[in-house]
Amino acid sequence: STYSSKVFRVTFLTLAASLTVPLLGVTVLLDCPIDPQPISLKEPPLLAGVLEPNTKLRKAERLWQNQLVGPESIVNIGDVLFTGTADGKIIKIEDGEIQTIARIGHGPCGTREDEPTCGRPLGIRVGPNNTLFVADAYYGLYEVNPGTGETKMLVSTKTLIEGQKLSFVNDLTVTQDGRKIYFTDSSSKWQRRDYLFLIMEGTDDGLLEYDTVTKEVKVLMVGLRFPNGVQLSPAEDFVLVQETTMARIRRYYVSGLMKGGADMFVENMPGLPDNIRLSSSGGYWVAMSAVRPNPGFSLLDFLSEKPWIKRMIFKLLSQETVTKFVPKYSLVVELSETGSYRRSFHDPNGVTVAYVSEAHEHNGYLYLGSFRSPFICRLNLQHV
Repeated sequence: STYSSKVFRVTFLTLAASLTVPLLGVTVLLDCPIDPQPISLKEPPLLAGVLEPNTKLRKAERLWQNQLVGPESIVNIGDVLFTGTADGKIIKIEDGEIQTIARIGHGPCGTREDEPTCGRPLGIRVGPNNTLFVADAYYGLYEVNPGTGETKMLVSTKTLIEGQKLSFVNDLTVTQDGRKIYFTDSSSKWQRRDYLFLIMEGTDDGLLEYDTVTKEVKVLMVGLRFPNGVQLSPAEDFVLVQETTMARIRRYYVSGLMKGGADMFVENMPGLPDNIRLSSSGGYWVAMSAVRPNPGFSLLDFLSEKPWIKRMIFKLLSQETVTKFVPKYSLVVELSETGSYRRSFHDPNGVTVAYVSEAHEHNGYLYLGSFRSPFICRLNLQHV
């Protein structure tokens, strides 16, 4: 029996080595699509107090299920809603009826390979004349007439800005007079369809300003790791920009004594912030594209200072496979005007609300956009 046991162990170890050594050799020889940099993150904040986990997002109702494809960002003119979808459309929803009013790109749409020609409307805002300003990830900034569907290009991704190309135009915010548009280019290297490469690589890009009168584009901030959602303050003296990979929000001053300066607004957030929008209380709604559980295990935090593991993962696995390991946990937080946490809405395991990308408040409801889900969720704020 002892002899058989030894033979089994030797045979098992020999077989394991014969499989592992070639696999490691092949892995070393394989090309890695990313060149990850080490990222230093603090330990995630405890999910306690106003961040205590709950199931409040499960009180939301799903609207227009399976009639929309990834409605990322939402705005309203009166009670009419507008959104951009993953099939390249700009959608109008009035009295429950869905209508396509414009397309910036062209078909076919539906696959990852189609995105650059199909287009992907992301951030969307309403201008002072009730026109829509749209950030398309692949085409640039556009103004859209919601009545006629006419589209007007403002900033093209084909135009170099200070020698850099725009590869991933993401979100925008507009002054009340419509003169200035502040927008993010999440990457000059990676396109939207490769957003996971961008997060894992840790490369940086910036915040830009477009003047609708002079037609000039200026770079305001650089060195932001995955600059994402943007929001002007109510007084329009600063712009908040979400730095997704670093789980924080930076502030850039656009007027007043601090003009041209920048500082930290919120750091070490409990998730990866996506879009940010005003709340009726004078603060801000922040949607988290992924959560950093504490207590719990955060894959992003684990990998942050281990670029060699990231290389191994992306040598062997596709982006689609890796995303399956990201927990389906939805989180929306409301910040005060100074950046403190007021309240949080959770949906552990994403039972009702999954992959929330934006929280847009209108008439007592919180409309929840999602870059992946086939519906919009609506939460009655009086019931939470």
